[in-house]
Amino acid sequence: MIYIALAIISIISGMISGVVGTGSSIILLPILAYIFGAKLAVPIMAIAAIMSNISRVILWHKELNIKAFLLFISLGLPATVLGANTLWRMPVTLTNICIGLFFLCLIPIRHWAKNKQLKLTAWQMVYSGAFLGFLTGVVFSTGPLLLPVFSGFGLTKGALLATEAAASFLIYLTKSATFGALGVLQPAILIAGFLVGSGLMLGNYIGKVFVLKMSDQTFNILLDTMLFIAGLSMLWEAYIR
Repeated sequence: MIYIALAIISIISGMISGVVGTGSSIILLPILAYIFGAKLAVPIMAIAAIMSNISRVILWHKELNIKAFLLFISLGLPATVLGANTLWRMPVTLTNICIGLFFLCLIPIRHWAKNKQLKLTAWQMVYSGAFLGFLTGVVFSTGPLLLPVFSGFGLTKGALLATEAAASFLIYLTKSATFGALGVLQPAILIAGFLVGSGLMLGNYIGKVFVLKMSDQTFNILLDTMLFIAGLSMLWEAYIR
């Protein structure tokens, strides 16, 4: 029953991320942490994110901005390896606390980034890739920050979704490879990651078919609520351990 419920939640999360470009890991990571523990939840979600982002790249591949993609990953990939190694050496309780606090801090940070209407140069994209690559390695979900960065480089709509998904795909692939080198990717982890990823992929396609539309106000309320609940959930996990 747990896996059935997880599959259903994965599909719903995929529908949300397929339309707005982010949100799946915010919903799923606390649930996976509750079921498998924070340490194992991160590599499971990394595998699922690879599958989810592949589907989004396929859906929007004609809109991919190669320049923005290459600038972002140039330092983003090595920074991700450093972040993943840092995460795996952290105590479980500290992992929960860091992820929980980061989710809560994302609420004001993403609004600040949006209101500032960032305009990024090529070098600023490279530095942003390094910073967010490391953060993704440690706390996993930086989607609400990736979107303002790529939009600040002038990307919108399909180009924004495709380029963010392509960059995220390589970052999560790098993170998963790092976990593999650390001996983390056991068969149970791979199976759980594949199950969640399949649900996300299906959800992405459902979101594309129905072309779900929501106002900016509704989206912002939904995303802030997800971040708030997810942050508190991770902190609660740390408290009860």
